[in-house]
Amino acid sequence: MKTKREITPKFYQNLGKLFYAVAASDKQVRDEEFNKLKALVKKQWLNADIVKDDFNSNAVRQIEYVFEWLHKNEKLNAQMYFDDFINYKNEHPHLFTKNIRKLIMKTAGAIASSFSGLNKSELIMLAKLDMELKK
Repeated sequence: MKTKREITPKFYQNLGKLFYAVAASDKQVRDEEFNKLKALVKKQWLNADIVKDDFNSNAVRQIEYVFEWLHKNEKLNAQMYFDDFINYKNEHPHLFTKNIRKLIMKTAGAIASSFSGLNKSELIMLAKLDMELKK
């Protein structure tokens, strides 16, 4: 029996947590990082043929909404939000196809390098993410 791939708003919300964790890994979230995320959601995620669901663009926008909400309302706890994403990924591995994993890494890397290139904290977070996505 084949597992059905159902992308829900919760999928996108967890991506928002992940991308926030990447931005917050150096204890600061800059406007450039959020602006890069918004541009990538519009350019890559909304146009991606890999994500099909009944919610279309409204659900994809959850990535931005969660990132922004965390930035405005939460303390910079990158590890907690990274762990939340990994737990979700481990509970729903069938959602993380090769193309989605590739797009996640591309987005995370672009966010991390959007302000003065990559720093040590961001490199560590990206390496951990890459290892987790390969499991």
